[in-house]
Amino acid sequence: MIIILLILFTPAVALFIAFLYTVAEDNYGLLFNKPFYVHFYPKVKSLSVNQSYVLKEQFHYYNTLSDNKKKYFEHRVAVFISKYEFIGKEEFLITDEVKILIASTSVMLTFGMRNYLYSNIDKIIVYPEQYYSTINEVYHKGEFNPRMRTIVFSWQDFKAGFEITNDNLNLGIHEFTHVLHLHGLMSDDASAIIFSRMHNQIQKEVNHPVNKEKLISSAYFRIYAYTNRFEFLAVILEHYFESPEIFKQEFPQLYSNVSKMLNHKH
Repeated sequence: MIIILLILFTPAVALFIAFLYTVAEDNYGLLFNKPFYVHFYPKVKSLSVNQSYVLKEQFHYYNTLSDNKKKYFEHRVAVFISKYEFIGKEEFLITDEVKILIASTSVMLTFGMRNYLYSNIDKIIVYPEQYYSTINEVYHKGEFNPRMRTIVFSWQDFKAGFEITNDNLNLGIHEFTHVLHLHGLMSDDASAIIFSRMHNQIQKEVNHPVNKEKLISSAYFRIYAYTNRFEFLAVILEHYFESPEIFKQEFPQLYSNVSKMLNHKH
């Protein structure tokens, strides 16, 4: 939106307007924990008939949205699919179902953010099932490799994450959270700044000895969450999307901060 306005002015005036806009949006973000706007698309992209069918039939979150937001969601899924390379390994076939469910998982996580595309991956690798890693000599279900700019999934385990909707185990959410986490720490767009600020606040609060003891003793989050701050965020976002009502009831302040971090409401 701001880009369209800037082309109407001379370079000097455009730079000044851009500066004022940045300052205004930064202050707006500090006050309200969200950017000026999230959805603005001069040309909305659409999915194929088959892709739309997969989205409607297999991705529950999409069906909870209003008609307008469904259009925005489809647009983001279409752009995501066109931006990243999908690679099947061990003769795994990349189908519309694979692309739609993987892309939709990422779009769901970032739907409250203006910038929903990642700068730290460029390809998505999919194996039919758990795959052997020659790096650490163990079998993996999925991983994010920032050095290789790659996110990897076992399709069998990815699908299992959606078959049981309230067990707080979702491989797609977990691994894309790692991508989003690093992207949020490295980027400087409005949504990333809000994400990083709220993440820091969450870390400060959960690492307070009294709060941490309460979290651990509750056994609500599986113990793996306390491995490090990256795994903690990935686990709490699995809970946030799979059992939001319980999360809100158990830890209302943490739930509220996660909602602000993602600019998301259930």
